[in-house]
Amino acid sequence: MKIYTRTGDDGETALFGGGRVKKAHPRVTAYGTVDELNSVLGVALTTMGPGPVQERLAVVQHDLFVLGAVLATPPPAPGRKRPGTPDLPMHRVTEMEAWIDEADRVLPPLTTFILPGGTGGAAALHLARTVCRRAEREVVALGHDEPVEGEIMVYLNRLSDLLFTLARLENHQAGMADVAWRKEDVPEQE
Repeated sequence: MKIYTRTGDDGETALFGGGRVKKAHPRVTAYGTVDELNSVLGVALTTMGPGPVQERLAVVQHDLFVLGAVLATPPPAPGRKRPGTPDLPMHRVTEMEAWIDEADRVLPPLTTFILPGGTGGAAALHLARTVCRRAEREVVALGHDEPVEGEIMVYLNRLSDLLFTLARLENHQAGMADVAWRKEDVPEQE
């Protein structure tokens, strides 16, 4: 199988299950951002040592691949069947909630807004969180034009919460405080 096909040279791409759309189509934008999120998680994983956080994020990466496949598959249309894709493991939402609760038991209470930063791992997870939020917004935008499985929104929303919490946990485990946003540090306007 060749990496290059030349079929996208005109600014279109094929969807899973048939049909072609412009590369700027909301469906392509949504699954492209999920792919970007998966890549950012890959970078974040390189900053962490082995352990439960790394293992859990590796599981999430596999989930995101499935989520991308679901988004890359348009709804059925006359003359076009929707091909089978793996099911998005919705039990993972409950698992992510448990992972968040587990981390919250060791984290200091959140009493202020925090800025992305701290350790390299925490900063990478904050970046992943923002990409996750963008993916969520793009899935919402796609849902204005085409049906989107509601489970995708639930999964992405919970994942962004998990990434925020894991970023805090990375700092905590490194003995570094979160970077607090402080109003007094905002420059006054003249």
